[in-house]
Amino acid sequence: MVINDLCESNKFIQTNKFKINKEYRLNYHLMGEFGWINDPNGFIQFNGSYHVFYQHYPYKAIWGPMHWGHAVSEDLIKWRHLPIALTPDREFDKDGCFSGSAIEVDGRLKLIYTGHIYTDGNKNTGYRQVQCLANSEDGINFSKFSLNPIIDTDEIPQAISKSDLRDPKVLKINEIYYMILGTTVDNKKNVDLSKNGAVAIYKSLDLIHWDFINVLASSDGNMGICWECPDLFTLGGKEVLIVSPQYMKPQGNDYHNLHSTIYMIGDLQINEGAFKFDEYYPIDYGFDFYAPQTIIDDKGRRILIAWMDMWGSKMPTQDRGDNWAGAMTLPREIIFYEDRLIFKPIQEIIKYRKNEYKIEDVLLIGEKLLDITGESYEIIVIFEAKNFSEFGIKLRVGEKEETVLSYNAMSKIFSFNRDKSGIGPKGIRNTELVLKDNALKLQIFVDKCSVEVFINDGEKTMTARIYPSAFSNKIKIFSKGECNIVTFHKWDIG
Repeated sequence: MVINDLCESNKFIQTNKFKINKEYRLNYHLMGEFGWINDPNGFIQFNGSYHVFYQHYPYKAIWGPMHWGHAVSEDLIKWRHLPIALTPDREFDKDGCFSGSAIEVDGRLKLIYTGHIYTDGNKNTGYRQVQCLANSEDGINFSKFSLNPIIDTDEIPQAISKSDLRDPKVLKINEIYYMILGTTVDNKKNVDLSKNGAVAIYKSLDLIHWDFINVLASSDGNMGICWECPDLFTLGGKEVLIVSPQYMKPQGNDYHNLHSTIYMIGDLQINEGAFKFDEYYPIDYGFDFYAPQTIIDDKGRRILIAWMDMWGSKMPTQDRGDNWAGAMTLPREIIFYEDRLIFKPIQEIIKYRKNEYKIEDVLLIGEKLLDITGESYEIIVIFEAKNFSEFGIKLRVGEKEETVLSYNAMSKIFSFNRDKSGIGPKGIRNTELVLKDNALKLQIFVDKCSVEVFINDGEKTMTARIYPSAFSNKIKIFSKGECNIVTFHKWDIG
């Protein structure tokens, strides 16, 4: 029975999108036109344009039966919304078209996604998930494969969860299609933890008939109970696996959000369906970063985009009835450097800079209010450490509000503090950091209700949502002791 009509969903958005409260709407990040969005899906460059699909509930700013929203861009900054691509309207996806990926085959665009089906009244445990295919001639209008699902529940081996098998990422290697899926497997080493996060891998010659190969990789017992949204690629001659573990427990200063996102650099043995790794690292050290997808574009860049929110965290635009919730991060280029990954903002953002402000070689003692304001801007600042205990920058400063980025000399900790950032969620995130040549470089992107920090040319990143008053638009720099501002640049972005 059809429960969600594609035409009605698109009509509803066009009829109601004027009801959006724009107070916290971002200026240079991708959002939905109305309602709720979460994970990016089907990130691809097709016919010369960048396409991002996304998990979407178009009727309210709450998580509901998942649709696939759709937007297209020429430069990854300015996005144009297209009609909703998928709605949950068949027996194999009637309770949600969950996350997945896109692939181009013979000039046609194909979406591979997870169909979600509730099996009883308990929505937390009574469900199953199957993998489905949809096809398009033009990259806009999609038809679901008549013989879906392409991987059904009875094609899942015993050790893998029958319910939690989702978020297919499809890639092609040597004329063979491979599908990796986030899942859980039985934990045989730890009696106190019944499940381990894992990635399963299947193969196919035609995207329709799939054979299970193996469990590609799994948690060591400390990496969450389910791995969502896997991604696998080669960069700098190395194989990289990205996953988003659910309920990963904190480890020192890392992994303090409800869910996390990590990457592993390892050895891919594709014929055996095995990915061997020794270490894993956070992708982002802030509050609001989850479920990234990557592509390699026609410039040869590996580009990443993620959901700029976090499960279990307060979402003011949802609570206040603003009729929207959720946004994507600024797309980032991934670079392999000294056996690690670094993340840099895409260069296309430069052409949106305007109204440059610049100061150089300023000795800073105490706090300095700068003669600039703004809600949507970019800052590049280089601090040179002298005789100091702490230095940093305060963003979106008002009478009682501020967002503080700081570095402590004794602990060698960089901190992101949003305890006074407005009506949104609070907290502090810390990460260890060693100065380079006694200096700290920050590239900061502020956009109405978001802050993204790229530390030392992308060595680490921190992402967070903030919700200050419109009157909190000042910027301060400070030092407890002495430091030198080598350069400070600020541009409005828009």
